[in-house]
Amino acid sequence: MSVFIDTNILLRAAQPLHALHETAIHSVSSLIASGEALMVTPQVLAEYWNAATRPTAKNGLGLSQDRTREELARLESFFTVLNESFDVYQEWKRLVMSHGVSGVQVHDTRLVAAMLVYKIPRILTFDADDFTRYTQIEILRPGTF
Repeated sequence: MSVFIDTNILLRAAQPLHALHETAIHSVSSLIASGEALMVTPQVLAEYWNAATRPTAKNGLGLSQDRTREELARLESFFTVLNESFDVYQEWKRLVMSHGVSGVQVHDTRLVAAMLVYKIPRILTFDADDFTRYTQIEILRPGTF
């Protein structure tokens, strides 16, 4: 089986001093140990780059572009990066219309669209509430398995 990995998991795993760091690391490690295929989209990696290069004073990681490039390469070697196809766009459009999604939650809907197109049944996220409207997927909460 496969699991989609939300951006917040990658960010917490990259912050050794964050309270959720160990939980993120343990959850990803457990999924790998159980043979799960771990998936992300370019959107997740772009969101990671955004937060990683943003100053810490603005809720970012404050990493240099060179360090972030290294981290991105590491992530790309660790996770399967899915294509964001026209089919994903079509599914996203269907979801935002059928669920009345607006504002920043359109980004999470795009992740769900990719999951549905690629038949990925589960997402690992610290932000479970952002995905509860999508009954077609299962939400894995870090630290609960």
